[in-house]
Amino acid sequence: MLEKLISTIESYNPQADMQQVIKAYNFANQAHEGQLRNSGEKYIVHPVNVAIILAELNMDTPTIIAGLLHDVIEDTAVTYDTLAEKFGKEVADLVDGVTKLKKLEYKTKQENQAENLRKMVLAMANDIRVIIVKLADRLHNMRTLEYMTDEKKKAKAIETIEIYAPIAHRLGISRIKWELEDLSLRYLDPDNYYDLVEKVSKRRREREAYIQKIIEILKEKLGEMDIKSDISGRPKNFYSIYKKMYNQGKAFEQIFDLTAVRILVDNIKDCYGALGIVHTLWKPLPGRFKDYIAMPKPNMYQSLHTTVIGNEGEIFEVQIRTYEMHKTAEYGIAAHWKYKEGNVKSDNFDDKLTWLRQLLEWQADLNDPREFMETLKIDFFTDEVFVFTPKGDVINLPDGSTPIDFAYRVHTAVGNNCVGAKVDGRIVPINYKLRNGNIIEIITANGSAPSRDWLKIVKSTQAKNKIRQYFKQKDRDINIAKGKEQLEKEIKRLGYKPADILKDEWVKNVASKISINSIDDLYANLGFGNISINQVISKLREYYKEYFKVTDEAAFVDSKIQQPQQKKKNKPNQGIVVKGVDNIKVRFSKCCNPVPGDDIIGFITRGRGVSIHRTDCPNIGSDIGYEERLIEVSWDLEKKASYSAEIQIKAIDRNGILAEVASRVTESNIGLLSLNARTNKEKVVTINMTLEINDIEQLKDLMRKLRKIKNITDVYRVTA
Repeated sequence: MLEKLISTIESYNPQADMQQVIKAYNFANQAHEGQLRNSGEKYIVHPVNVAIILAELNMDTPTIIAGLLHDVIEDTAVTYDTLAEKFGKEVADLVDGVTKLKKLEYKTKQENQAENLRKMVLAMANDIRVIIVKLADRLHNMRTLEYMTDEKKKAKAIETIEIYAPIAHRLGISRIKWELEDLSLRYLDPDNYYDLVEKVSKRRREREAYIQKIIEILKEKLGEMDIKSDISGRPKNFYSIYKKMYNQGKAFEQIFDLTAVRILVDNIKDCYGALGIVHTLWKPLPGRFKDYIAMPKPNMYQSLHTTVIGNEGEIFEVQIRTYEMHKTAEYGIAAHWKYKEGNVKSDNFDDKLTWLRQLLEWQADLNDPREFMETLKIDFFTDEVFVFTPKGDVINLPDGSTPIDFAYRVHTAVGNNCVGAKVDGRIVPINYKLRNGNIIEIITANGSAPSRDWLKIVKSTQAKNKIRQYFKQKDRDINIAKGKEQLEKEIKRLGYKPADILKDEWVKNVASKISINSIDDLYANLGFGNISINQVISKLREYYKEYFKVTDEAAFVDSKIQQPQQKKKNKPNQGIVVKGVDNIKVRFSKCCNPVPGDDIIGFITRGRGVSIHRTDCPNIGSDIGYEERLIEVSWDLEKKASYSAEIQIKAIDRNGILAEVASRVTESNIGLLSLNARTNKEKVVTINMTLEINDIEQLKDLMRKLRKIKNITDVYRVTA
């Protein structure tokens, strides 16, 4: 294995310091002495194979050495300082970076995945090579997954298909992406995988003969035009075929582009010349031409793609690119991270990672693991659409984006003032789904503002964050005014003059005492209902008493401030108290299903009483003038009632899991109102249950018990 590693390195970097590579191999071999893999092989087999994968990507010497040493800090007694002393700080930092990706453990599987992704984003920003080593590590582990338990095989395969393959795609390393996808599919859906392998194998000889005929025709025609080229067939990977079959509902016999013809030429001019020849030989399929040379993908991929119909009715794809583009397509970011022995990065390297800087801008703001995962899948892992500004600048957005997403990508002010859009010169609705090549012009108007409904329309994280920021600031201003008005009103009711008691210094000191940063923050908290007016006035009273030298409390304090009159209230139905209103009809909103223990707010409906929502419900505030219709409500804890709540469970399917879930519900003395379970093609089961509970603590206790069941990966409440 060491000989293979050295010969691979020498094939592209004869100047590499082989003595350091051999030294690292011997050091790792000694450090892992006595350790075995699940296969029974010596542990050193793994790091050497990781280093070989890195060498096949033509990585620099420090990265390959880090591949050899990537497990020594985690699995042996070797320290960072020892590595830095023997192999230098650069190698030690790379190994330390890979090690830190594995260290932390979190309460739930989803939290664990989210934090691992967050760490990967930060590690990529610091040194992209850390992730390249991690991808090589995962690839070799997937190649040897057969020695793991069935449960671990599926868990690793799901994690690989959801996280590592998309990261390899984002970094443009297609050779790793394809293999990770195929290996994952083998363990997630083995029956369909091996069936697909057999079907592809049966048609291979016939297909290869046909493609060879196409290659010979192309070589002759390109030669006549003096275009030097290398032409070959590129088989489609199994996972791509599998996705096309299941996503588009096609039978294997309906998949025509199992093999693409790839043409490599010297320069861009020859790319377009070759395209012209292809289109004169065969008819192009409408809408299937893609120019990734003029509009490169964010992962740096460049190529011309066209799908044509052959003379015998066969459909096949042709890809045309330069040799340099091909290197980038195969090696991605690794092709641009060419550290020679002088530590010099390739030109414009930082420009290649603009998407990574965008990730860093929002990742720190998202604390909820579920929101982080969903956001990352949208901005990081989905397909993209390429559109133009009126000046011809190319902007890439997640597939499914709207003119609002485009507006916020241009500038926050453009998004906030957007009132409409033109696409290719025609006015379109703001929920129009953008398509590749659209020219977008945003129509703005001063004084206009975003709508909360936009949050349901936009696709990109940037747009969602900007809209949320707008309403956060807007709501803050409203709550500041509301809080100050409420405080002044209460002060007047108690017989004070607001100017005498609301002195800035006193108010600031009160805010500080209750851990609030500023006067405005204090008013905002009052307006929102986070703190009570009595809590503030009681402290202001102390400053007032000291300043005016008042000794007789009765002279300046209304007894109501100390002992507020308890209004006898009629208990409304369903255990809710509506502030200042008796005997009003209340109903619980279906969108968020609040239960005792949730923070709640009332919304005065037209003709249907007060609708009770959780304060974090996205549907609150969706109507114009909603602020005037909000009313303070609270739980009547003396009233015993039952409430419905829905939870969703994610698990890796196994026999008996549904019975165990139902058993935990029964043991918890909770009523089960409905249950729905379904399993997808990747053997992930989703269980939705509607439960009858007394309060939020009862629900949380059940969710904790469910998370302990074997194979369950996550449990969470469902809201609309």
